[in-house]
Amino acid sequence: MDSLRRWARCLAIGFTALPALSALVSCAVGPDFHTPAAPSVAQYTAGTQPPGTAAADSPQGAAQRFDAGAMVPVDWWTRFGSPGLDRLVADALAASPTLVAAVAKLRQAQEDYAARAGGTRWPSADLNLSAKRQQVDLASFGITSVPNPGPFSLYNASVDVSYTLDIFGANRRTLEGLAAQTDYARFQWEAARLALAANVVTAAIRRASLRAQLSAAEGALAAQTQQLSITQERLSAGGVAQLDVENQQSLVAQTAATLPALRQQIAQLDHQLALYLGQPPGTFASPELTLHSLQLPEDLPLVLPSALARRRPDVRASEALLHRASADVGVATANLYPRFTLTGSFGSQRTRAADLADSVNVWNIGMSLLQPIFRGGQLRAERRSAVAAYDAALANYQQTVLQGFVQVADALRTLESDAQTLQARSEAATRADRAWRISEARYRAGGISQLALLDAQRQALDTARAQREAQGARLADTAALFQALGGGWQETDHPAASAPASSTRHSTSDATGARFNAD
Repeated sequence: MDSLRRWARCLAIGFTALPALSALVSCAVGPDFHTPAAPSVAQYTAGTQPPGTAAADSPQGAAQRFDAGAMVPVDWWTRFGSPGLDRLVADALAASPTLVAAVAKLRQAQEDYAARAGGTRWPSADLNLSAKRQQVDLASFGITSVPNPGPFSLYNASVDVSYTLDIFGANRRTLEGLAAQTDYARFQWEAARLALAANVVTAAIRRASLRAQLSAAEGALAAQTQQLSITQERLSAGGVAQLDVENQQSLVAQTAATLPALRQQIAQLDHQLALYLGQPPGTFASPELTLHSLQLPEDLPLVLPSALARRRPDVRASEALLHRASADVGVATANLYPRFTLTGSFGSQRTRAADLADSVNVWNIGMSLLQPIFRGGQLRAERRSAVAAYDAALANYQQTVLQGFVQVADALRTLESDAQTLQARSEAATRADRAWRISEARYRAGGISQLALLDAQRQALDTARAQREAQGARLADTAALFQALGGGWQETDHPAASAPASSTRHSTSDATGARFNAD
């Protein structure tokens, strides 16, 4: 037993020192990853980028100002000033199955890294125990003068240790790629979180806007129904013609026909919110959010284009895939070089199990070298394939950055258009409401026909609904700008801050990234 312990201790000490020795004498072949530089542009839109939007004489009609260089707050949805909206987002972030799946994928990536790191950074040791019954036929060896011994049992106990020296960095490049894959899963989680918050905010705002439109339509329907009763009474008294009653009934029917569609859209948004919050639609309590309870954020942060590529989670996820592709090129390059593996084994073979631990009578230490000589061009073709995959990942990264710029530019132009639209619709609604009141007074005085009054009512209804729709669109598009800018993010938000970080992440190069020859 003491002999086994001494051998085990010596072999363990020798092989444990191998990773440090391997790191001293090795180098990682293949390209070192460099984060591509962001496009050097100063603004998102062509021409002169406006400092803000127009104002309108309406709720949610304040002018919005763009603060260039400011960062998006982490809880950006609180800028709408609605505790009810804040609770919806918090509940969704806590219970959404989408985020649960994203966190699980991140844990999977972390465990994949841990498994490969444990299998390559340190020597592997395996204990083998076996027992078998044997019979030796001496006559088969030409020995006939000695009688054959009887069957006997042979017991074997050994410890096998092996370690592949990472001379050319194949293992390190593999771990680098797995670390980049972990980064990708982390940024995918962040992107899912951002999209979920934006979807909840947008759905809640649209629901509040539709509720306001429904309320305006129901109020107009009540007024029109009352007007119909008055018209029918006047018909009985001979004061109006039957055509006037038919016209009023037609207007009531047209207004009533708009209500089911609005209620259906509200119900669909309730179902969507239930999905975001991880609840069945049948048990979901609809939020009591009104359009007037939501505040329009007036000071909007505007991340610089150069910083956007460092903050948007989809861009950073694409960068992680680019890093993984770069590491794969290193692995394919290292496969062209020799591979050195050290092995060691010690143990005992005895005919009695009780004697196995007495001493070591079987041991070996060796080294093997594997150098590919001829593979029919396989290894170089695999490296060229890895280079092509890197080029594709680089193009996808550049496309993702451009898409981010386009989304921010679209959001800025949309907010400008929303402000102008709300300004025009608010003025139209004010004038239409004034015209309706004047028409009612003139109609009671007998100055205009009922058809003219009905036209004034119809215009007031349409403009009021259009104004509320413009208010909701402006709020929703403000949320879209926060989302396009990448939302807010901080390290403590990550579900697993201990995940391995990819190496060489802070290096930078030109916009083409790391370049290398295909052969």
